[in-house]
Amino acid sequence: MTEAALHISRPRILVLAVQPGSPPFRIVEIDGEVVGEAKTVIDVLEAAAAFGISVHDLDDPDVVRWVGGDKFTWTVH
Repeated sequence: MTEAALHISRPRILVLAVQPGSPPFRIVEIDGEVVGEAKTVIDVLEAAAAFGISVHDLDDPDVVRWVGGDKFTWTVH
């Protein structure tokens, strides 16, 4: 029996769950390093651009991984 190798993608951008604050924010990691806080999806795009990453599809899990919500989740639940 032959086993196929599984490929688990690790996107360059990781947006963590919403943190309480005024306003609430999400931690953004790029290439495994914390690069800042995002209060909106625009902040995520600006962080990506600062690292030379062009994001064409925020819903592509090979590009961005959203933890604890999606690109529309910006408040604590």
